[in-house]
Amino acid sequence: MGSRPSIIYETRLLLDSLMAIGQSRYQAKQELRRSVPEQCWPIVTEKIYSYSTRKTYQQQVFAFVNWARDTFGIRRLAHLYERLDEVATCYLREQVAAQKSPYTLATQRSALRKVFGNPQLATDVVLPSRAQNKITRSRAPVKQDTHFQPANWPAQILFVQATGLRRAELRDLLVKEVRCHPETGPVEVYVRNGKGGKARTVPVLAEYEAAIRALVQGRDPNEHVFDHVPKDMDVQSYRRASAQQRYLSHAPDRTLPPTGKRLKPTDYDLTATHQVSRALGHERKSVVLNHYLR
Repeated sequence: MGSRPSIIYETRLLLDSLMAIGQSRYQAKQELRRSVPEQCWPIVTEKIYSYSTRKTYQQQVFAFVNWARDTFGIRRLAHLYERLDEVATCYLREQVAAQKSPYTLATQRSALRKVFGNPQLATDVVLPSRAQNKITRSRAPVKQDTHFQPANWPAQILFVQATGLRRAELRDLLVKEVRCHPETGPVEVYVRNGKGGKARTVPVLAEYEAAIRALVQGRDPNEHVFDHVPKDMDVQSYRRASAQQRYLSHAPDRTLPPTGKRLKPTDYDLTATHQVSRALGHERKSVVLNHYLR
């Protein structure tokens, strides 16, 4: 008689069943909104639409399942489901007691809720709030910066500064998706699969138009613009610099929004903020103001 699959193997199969690579998360959310009689926020889909999300959620859920096995002796996924809320609540409280980052804790709970299909899982656990002044990513040197030599990747850096594309968007970009209008017309980049599967068109900042034209001129339209985008490249910092430059180009008589205080409508230019938001592929104005322009 064959051996039973382990709980980790069962969890891996569960994750496999949630994968929806190639499908549009944006369209799935739109369909959910149409099916809900009243506005429901946030709209959360049941599937996983990218390999990077799968990797993150798998890491978090495997850690939880291993903990449940070692702590409660749970060796079958069916048995875990019977006590899921109790076990998840204990796990997250232990993580809070260990002083894990608020962002890590939020990711852990999101992963558990998504994979186990329970959006109300562990609601009794109060997670610490996430404060902007605790964010250090891309605002100071980090360990990965020591492994990345900017001088070796000038074209990739320039392109992100010119457009604000994410790493995956830069990696997947084809030459034909860099749209160079005749002569001195604008240069635009078509992102076919942005965040949530949503497409968008990004205007290249005027200062970089000539360089971007030269980068794609005479090349095969169906080849990738870049053969490689290094993993240690701090794309977020270049996106942030691009966002600030775009904001100032749309609001030349303004400075960047002030830091260290709650923003008032008079502290920023709303039209310029919306232009930056569309270019970055973000729907929420608050994200752009608090994480890119300040």
